[in-house]
Order: sequence, then C-alpha cells, then structure tokens
Amino acid sequence: MLRRRKTSASELKRDLSAHGGALSMSQNTRTFFNFSQLVLSAGHLKPPPVLKHSKVTYFEVEILDVQSKKQICIVDKIPPSSTLLDVKHKFHKACPQWYPSRVGLQLERNGPYLKDSVNIQSLAASSIITLYFTDLGQQVGWTTFFLTEYTGPLLIYLLFYIRLSTIYDQVESTKNFRHPVVHLACFCHCLHYIRHLLETLFVHKFSGGHTPLKNMIKGCVFYWGFTSWIAYYINHPRYTPPSFGHRQVSLAALAFLMCEAGNHFINVALAHQNHSGNKACFPSPTYNPFTWLFLLVSCPNYTYEVGSWISFTVMTQTLPVGIFAFLMVIQMSLWAQKKHKLYLKKFYPEVRRKAAMIPIVF
Repeated sequence: MLRRRKTSASELKRDLSAHGGALSMSQNTRTFFNFSQLVLSAGHLKPPPVLKHSKVTYFEVEILDVQSKKQICIVDKIPPSSTLLDVKHKFHKACPQWYPSRVGLQLERNGPYLKDSVNIQSLAASSIITLYFTDLGQQVGWTTFFLTEYTGPLLIYLLFYIRLSTIYDQVESTKNFRHPVVHLACFCHCLHYIRHLLETLFVHKFSGGHTPLKNMIKGCVFYWGFTSWIAYYINHPRYTPPSFGHRQVSLAALAFLMCEAGNHFINVALAHQNHSGNKACFPSPTYNPFTWLFLLVSCPNYTYEVGSWISFTVMTQTLPVGIFAFLMVIQMSLWAQKKHKLYLKKFYPEVRRKAAMIPIVF
C-alpha cells in the first residue's frame, strides 16, 4: 500500500511537469503568433537606402582667337550651372589684360556675341566647348554713357546763354535786348536734359551692360556739337524772334511741355513693367492720358521725343534746330522700327495693328 502511494505521488509530479511544459509551449506559440501578426501588419521590412555618389560633369572651354584661330587658353572645371559671365571671370584670371566687359565670345567666327546670361550647358555638344574671342576694346557702363552724353548739352547751352565775352561781342551783348523766347528756349532746353539725367539715375535700370568707349565719344560729338550750334544762334545778340510772334511761341512751348510730360510718363510705365517682371504682355495704357498713345504706336517714347524737338524748332524758328530735329526723326524712326520688329515677335496679336512711331505713317 505504501509503494502504491509513492508511485502515485511520483506519477503526479510527472503529470504536473508535463502539463507545465505544455502550458509554457502554448504560451511561446501564442507569443510567436502575435509577433508574426505584428510584423505582417507593419508591412515588408525595407532594406536601408544605399547612398549613391552623384557624378557632376564638368566642362572645358577652349578659347580661340577669332582672327588667327590660335588657342589663347583653356578654362577647365566649369560646372553645368555656370553662365558665360562665370567663364569670362575665369578667363580674366588667366589673362588679366582682358576684363570681363571687354571680352566678346562667339560660338562661331561670324556669329553674334553671346550674352553673359547664357547657360554654359546650353552651348555644350560635348564636354569640350570651343568659343571664339574678340577684344571689344575699352568699355563704359550705360549709366556713365548717358550721364556724360546729357550733361554736356546742359552745361554748353548755359555757357552760350550767359553770353561769354569770348563767344559774342561784348558791346552787342549789352546793347541788344533779349527777346522772351530766348529765356523760354533756355528753360525748355535745360528741362529736356535735366529730365533725361534724372530718368537715367532714378527711372531707367541698366542690367550691368556695357558699350564701347568709341560709341560714347560719337554720341558726345553729335549732341555736344549740335548743342553748341543751336545755342550760338538762339543766344546771339542779333537773333530775331519767330515770325508769328507770341502766339507761335506760346503754342509751340505748350506742345513742347506736353511732349516732355508724355515722354516721362511713358518711360515710367516701361520701367514699372520691367521692375514688376511682367514682360509677357505688351505695355498697356493706364488712367494717365499721356499713356494712351500705346493704343496707336508701339514706341510712344520716341514719338514724344520727336514731338519735343519739332515743337522746339517751331518755338525758336532757327535752322540748326530744324536740322537737328530732322536727324532725330530719322534716328528715332530707325530705333522704333527695330524695336517694333522685336515686339511683333513677342506680342504679335497686340502689336500687329500698331505703327512703330508715328500713327499710320510708319
């Protein structure tokens, strides 16, 4: 009887251990099942991203002389995002005698000069780009160009207006009475060039462009020379007033002032369009009546400029002013035709029925 009890006790322990192992086994199975469900619900495990080393392609720019085709230098390690101005700066470091504004680069020997804003990648057919170099000569900025060109006539006219003894006979200058149109002409002439100077400083914005020094010299010779001729006749002691007297002078002076105002408002409207970046449409007239000329012509600033000089001719009735006004009509019409063609390419529907400078005529 005692042995049976012992045996049953040992069997009981064995059963309990077997039952406990089964319980732990079921718990492990349930834990593994829950972990599997969690993994499946989380989605597929993604491998860590592989870092890729991007390769940047650099360009080499070979610069040749446009006349001899000889190699001047090679500018290397040019990134694709660089512009032609960056190439000019590196070229200047290699050849210090040619600063960037003096360098003219062409893709072909007889082709046009490339703009500084051109992206170097747009010129590349391969990793080596060949450009032709031309020395543009000494350059000046556009602001310097216009300030010099317009300051001269302003000062020259005033020298003649005060009737220096080195220019006119002092005896005649003191005896002869000055007609009021002489004073009015001085006021209008000074107003014209003061407006140009102020617009150069505060209205027109030049994007860092340059022009050859010889162009400034030619412009100064033209404007300064004609101003001397005009001022000499108008301020001469023997100057005779216009044929129709006060009425001719008054109407011409009024037309001159209106053209000057119109020219200013047109320039302000064009500058506002450039500053705002809205270059996708042709300039439209505003509530200002002086801008309504945009409805008829594409270059109303030239129209007003010509109108000013024609009015000044009628007001003073002198031959030098008439010749100058005639030359200005020719020059302005050429500039207007050139700009009108550009407008036709960009804004054809809006410009096709407009004249360039003078309604119907041009």
